Amino acid sequence: MGINILPLFCYLFVETLSYSEISVATDMLRQFQAISDVDNGTLVSVGKVFQLGFFAPGNSNRRYLGIWYNNIPSQAVVWVANRDNPLDDSSGVLRIENDGNLVLLGQTERVAWSTNTVNLSSINIVAQLLDTGNLVLRDERNGNSENYVWQSFDHPCDAMLAGMKLGWDLRIGLNRYLTSWKSADDPSPGDFSYGIEIQGLAQIVLRKGSVNMFRSGPWNGVEFNGITVSSNVPFIPKVINNSEEMYFQFSLSNESTLTMSELSYSGALQRLVWDNSYLRWHVMSALPRDQCESYSQCGPNAICTVSEARICSCLTGYMPKFPQDWEMLICGGGCIRNTPLNCSSGEGFIELEGVKMPDLLQFLVLPSLPLEECRLECLKNCSCTAYANSGATGGGTGCLLWFADLIDMKKLTLSGSQKLYIRAGASDLVSTSDSNKKKMVVVVLTISATIAVVFVIASCIIWMLILPLEQIGLRRAQRQPKHF
Repeated sequence: MGINILPLFCYLFVETLSYSEISVATDMLRQFQAISDVDNGTLVSVGKVFQLGFFAPGNSNRRYLGIWYNNIPSQAVVWVANRDNPLDDSSGVLRIENDGNLVLLGQTERVAWSTNTVNLSSINIVAQLLDTGNLVLRDERNGNSENYVWQSFDHPCDAMLAGMKLGWDLRIGLNRYLTSWKSADDPSPGDFSYGIEIQGLAQIVLRKGSVNMFRSGPWNGVEFNGITVSSNVPFIPKVINNSEEMYFQFSLSNESTLTMSELSYSGALQRLVWDNSYLRWHVMSALPRDQCESYSQCGPNAICTVSEARICSCLTGYMPKFPQDWEMLICGGGCIRNTPLNCSSGEGFIELEGVKMPDLLQFLVLPSLPLEECRLECLKNCSCTAYANSGATGGGTGCLLWFADLIDMKKLTLSGSQKLYIRAGASDLVSTSDSNKKKMVVVVLTISATIAVVFVIASCIIWMLILPLEQIGLRRAQRQPKHF
């Protein structure tokens, strides 16, 4: 009986075709194709904005699969697949397995990284690098972003790109946040993270380990209250906060701009824009920007003003908790009330404008409550220490109440439309009123004195101009012949 070699031939033929090397630049990797490090294999997005391939960072010899901006002289890596599991040589191969997962294999086909999704063998899976810098795994017949099986934007490293969501998908418990590299030579997760707080109003927090280093202030519908954005920057921020998602995202006013936000291994969040004239990355901004942006720089119930010689000062009605430390500019202990509140009828509020709102530690958001009712709500609760509008749109919307200490406040360089109302005792309100009256008297006297000085100077100038004319007229009159 003859041996039917056709099945064996077909199997060997398919295996030969499987994982054939991509030899031309393309944006897509299909099943039975592969990209290898030894052949310098890459994917390049359709518009040639981004490239995916193998690289060695800094002075390291270890190999990683990553994505970087294409066609610029300074390699700017925005995503790394195997940041926890580097390859020791150039044996790396990227391919789509039979179950539809994208895998990175090293020597002896050891799995160094995988998308690790459910079995996708029933659909025609492709991996595609988009012009946004997003690597997606999808059905080749369906390019709708809602149907991506997996995407690198859901697993960010140290860089945020336009269109990327930073925050939570509450439906599946996915939290997208940045983590710094360990060093310039090591892209494994470092000490710093940057992400959205999920409690109450959205705000971004930069941490070293579990310690807060910087806080953006709550999103007020226009911007993060503590980060004043200039109108001429190319970034357009947006926050979505609903029952399904809470995330921050930015778009670009000019889509041709090459830009990213990068969390450095030293803990600075930098917004970078590529300068094509000088062929370098330009730092648009960096956070934290100054001492006052260090979390709780002045401790509880104090405000930090970077333009002052003594940057820390207690809120009205408060005094330093440790006066001797305060004199030595050691202000971490913060401030305590001069006299405890007792919910008396004489209590009220002191208005502050142009400040970063306190941290949302013990708070309550009442989104439909107008500001005057918010004030009454705070007065009714003896633990309420401050209130404000929760949103800045339409002249102010909603109600935000704080309880207990007020943490991490900063005087902003540009005064915003939001105002904060700090609870104060009757005696503090009287002293504030007296202080304001004294300031008003000083202002009035200063203005009056200035007007008087200006009047005297102007009179002197006019007199000096008129006097020579009078003298000239007198001389002419003296020279006129007398007629009899």
